[in-house]
Amino acid sequence: MHHNNSINSAYDQLQALRQALQSTIIGQTRVIDDVLVAAAASGHILVEGVPGLGKTLLIRCLAKCIDCGYNRVQFTPDLMPSDIVGHAMFDAKTQEFSIRRGPVFTNFILADEINRSPAKTQAALLEAMQEQQVSIEGETMPLPDPFIVLATQNPIEQEGTYPLPQAQLDRFLIKALIEYPGENDELAMLKLTTSGSTGDNLDLSRVQTFLGPQDLVNIQSAATLVHVDDEVARYIVTLVRHTRDWNGIDTGAGPRASIALLRAARAQALLAGHDFVTPDDVQTIATAVLRHRIALTADLEIEGYRPDDIISNLIEQTQAPRQ
Repeated sequence: MHHNNSINSAYDQLQALRQALQSTIIGQTRVIDDVLVAAAASGHILVEGVPGLGKTLLIRCLAKCIDCGYNRVQFTPDLMPSDIVGHAMFDAKTQEFSIRRGPVFTNFILADEINRSPAKTQAALLEAMQEQQVSIEGETMPLPDPFIVLATQNPIEQEGTYPLPQAQLDRFLIKALIEYPGENDELAMLKLTTSGSTGDNLDLSRVQTFLGPQDLVNIQSAATLVHVDDEVARYIVTLVRHTRDWNGIDTGAGPRASIALLRAARAQALLAGHDFVTPDDVQTIATAVLRHRIALTADLEIEGYRPDDIISNLIEQTQAPRQ
């Protein structure tokens, strides 16, 4: 870490965020890093896991550390697109329409259980993510900066879910998986939870607010300054192209995946304290960037393989540039 002050201060701030999140959410270090990478890369993140593993808490904690606007929308089968983006209302007094802005007009929006709402409602949010603006009755309004969507979904096997279409999954820079905690972590969580805090409202008053929206924007700018040399860029493209002809992968990652992996690798490098992207940074984040962009063949799915298994196999067998 030399020459660049903005990279240094972004690194320090990310470490402080990491510590704050790790002291609140015990043992989910990979997921915490994935969320921080997405935020630093100004990308959106999808977090999957069974209910009760602290998906919501993680995002509330992040919003508390950074003094940003935060809204939570619980997705349900009867949620309408206008419940997210807003709608035009007729004011009888003035005989004019006024626009009521929906909860999407904020810095962090938590879309809880996004796969419980039908496609049309999902699309309203995904369009806002893509355009960073919303149109209501022909009026186009920009969304604030920073703007990050943190969506959670339960594993697809559950009844009554509407899986996100492949084309829309692409809008998420990263898909993180929250697994069950290990025994010691579960014990630590139990002690933390029983020391005077209740359930989902795990005492966030202990979490300090120490960054503002502009700090996050500065971190995002610093991530774009992280150097990527040609060899590493070629490596990124090679990994993504391999998903398209790899044995066991039915559909590979689209062209957006290379850009996503580059952006995420820069943020991962920043989090690791590098001012250039190493092949190791690429490997660390590749699974989180690619797992939702590929589909396995039916045979492998039946045998119980997961995208992660195939991606790690693909990374192992792809020649990385020497450091």
